[in-house]
Amino acid sequence: MKALSSLNPAQRDAVVSTEGPLLILAGAGSGKTRVITVRIGHIISTGLASADQVLAVTFTNKAAEEMRGRVEQLLGEDCRQSWVSTFHSLCARLLRREAPAIGLSRDFVIYDSSDQLAVVKQALKKLDIDDKMIPPRAALSRISQAKNRMEGPDAMRSTGWGLRDQQIGRIYEAYLNALKEAGALDFDDLLLKTVELLETSERVRQYYANKFKYVLVDEYQDTNRPQYMLIKRLAEVHRNLCVVGDPDQSIYRWRGADLRNILDFEHDFPDAMIVKLEQNYRSTQVILEAASAVISRNRNRKEKRLWTDRAGGSKILYFRGNDELEEADFITRTARTALADDVEAMVAVLYRTNA
Repeated sequence: MKALSSLNPAQRDAVVSTEGPLLILAGAGSGKTRVITVRIGHIISTGLASADQVLAVTFTNKAAEEMRGRVEQLLGEDCRQSWVSTFHSLCARLLRREAPAIGLSRDFVIYDSSDQLAVVKQALKKLDIDDKMIPPRAALSRISQAKNRMEGPDAMRSTGWGLRDQQIGRIYEAYLNALKEAGALDFDDLLLKTVELLETSERVRQYYANKFKYVLVDEYQDTNRPQYMLIKRLAEVHRNLCVVGDPDQSIYRWRGADLRNILDFEHDFPDAMIVKLEQNYRSTQVILEAASAVISRNRNRKEKRLWTDRAGGSKILYFRGNDELEEADFITRTARTALADDVEAMVAVLYRTNA
C-alpha cells in the first residue's frame, strides 16, 4: 500500500503489526488518525479481512465519518458496509438486530436529553420530591454516572451518604420503570443493554466475536466500564484488538471514563505489543518541552517523550493577573502588539468556561 511509505518507523509498526493485541500510545499531534485509517486500509487491501469483518469504534460521529472517508480514499472503494462508528451507533445497530435475545423489542425508542429530563421531572412529581432540593438535571447527571459505573438504584441507596442520595436512588428506580414501560432506552442504556446481550446470549456473543476479525478502538483512555466489557467480548475469539490512546489526554473522568482500562491493558493482555507514537507534527520543541514538564508530574501515566524536528519558536510567557481586569488588559495589549507587528497575525484566546 502506497500510504505506508509516508509513515515514520513507529507509525509503520503500528500499521503492519496486525496480529494479536496492540496498544498504541499516541501523543498529541502524532498522527494517530492517519495510523488508524492506514491500518484499516492495510488489513482490507492485503486480504486479511473484508470490510465488514473490521470493527473500528470512536467517540464522535464526526470522527467516525472522517475515519470512514479516509479509508474509502485509501482503498478507492465504497466502505459503507464497514463497521466504523461511535460506541452508541454500534450498540444501536446490534440491538436493532438482536434485541429479542434479551426480551427487548427491536422497535425500542431512543430518548434524547430532553426526553430524559421530562421523565425525571415526572418522577419527582410522582414521588413528591421538591425540584429545588434535587434539580432534575442534577438527578439525571447522578443517574448517568451510576449507569457508567454499572450500578443500579440499590447500589446508590446503599452507598449514599444521606437523605439526598436516598432520594436520588428512588428517582433512579422510577426513571428506569418509566423507560421500561415506554419501551425506551437512553444513551447509557444502549451500552448497558448491549453488554447484557453479549453476556447472556452465547449465540449472539459467538456470532459477533467470530465475525469481527479485527477490532480497533480510538481514544481508549476515555472508555468507561460498559465500553471496556463490550470491546473485550467482541475481541475474545480472534484477539486482534488494537487500542489507541494516551492517558495524558484523558478528560472524561466526570463522564465515567476509567483510566484503568488503558493503564491495565497489558495486565488484561500480557502478550500485547506496545508502540509509542512520540514524534509530534503540530508544535515546536519549546511547546513540547513545556507540556512534558507539566504532564510528567501526573501520577498513573505511561512514560513517553514527545519530540519534533520543528526547531525554533518563541519562549512561552507566563502571566498571572490579580483579577479579571488585569488579565483582560494583558490579553488586549498582547494582541495589539502582535497585530501591530503583523496585520495578518493569528491570535487565539483559550479559556475554561463561558462564565
